[in-house]
Amino acid sequence: MESYADYARNLVGLISVVDPIGAVPLFIGLMPHATHEERARTARNAAIAVAIILVGSMFAGEPILRLFGISIPAFRVGGGILILLMALDMLKANPGRTRHTDEEDAEAMEADSIAIVPLAIPLMAGPGALSLVIVTANRAQDGFDWLALAINCVLTAVSVWICLRAAGPIRRLLGATGINIVTRVMGMILTAIGVELITTGVRELFPGLIR
Repeated sequence: MESYADYARNLVGLISVVDPIGAVPLFIGLMPHATHEERARTARNAAIAVAIILVGSMFAGEPILRLFGISIPAFRVGGGILILLMALDMLKANPGRTRHTDEEDAEAMEADSIAIVPLAIPLMAGPGALSLVIVTANRAQDGFDWLALAINCVLTAVSVWICLRAAGPIRRLLGATGINIVTRVMGMILTAIGVELITTGVRELFPGLIR
C-alpha cells in the first residue's frame, strides 16, 4: 500500500462489507427476550470474534490459497464478484443468502449464544470481508502495512461492538428506513470495490487484455 489514504479507504471498505448497522435488526430479532446484560455480553463476544477472524485471515489466508493452488489474481476476481453480489443485495436493502440464511437464523434461535454464529460469521466477518482482508494483505509491503491492516480490522470490530451495544437506540433513531439508507450507501461503496477488484484481477490474469 502506498499512503495513509489507502489505509483509510481500506477501513471504509472493510466497515462497509462488515456492515454493522445492517446487523442491528437481526441482532435484535434473534434476542427478543434477552436482558440488557445478555445483549451487552453478546455484542462484546461478537466484536472479539470479528477481530480474531479478520486478523487471523490476514496471516492464514494466502498460505491456505497457496495450499489449494489458487493464485491471488484469481482469488481477487472471485472475491470481487462475491463483493459485487453482496453490494447488489445491499442496494436492495436485502442481506441476501450470501450473509445468512433462514435456516441459520432458525438454528440460532435455539442456540445458547449467537455471538459467534451467525453474528460474527457468516453475517459480518463472512466471505466478503475475508476476501477483502486477504486481497489487501497481499498488497502489504512492510511491517507498517501489516500493522495498519491489523488496526483496521480491530477498528472494524470496535464499530461492530458500538453498533450492537447501541442496537436499541440505533433502531429507534434510524428506524427501518434509516438503516436501509445506510445499508444502500455502504452497498454503493462495495459496488465500486467489487468492480475494482475484478478489474485488477483480470488485468493481472490477462496482462494484454486490459491496459
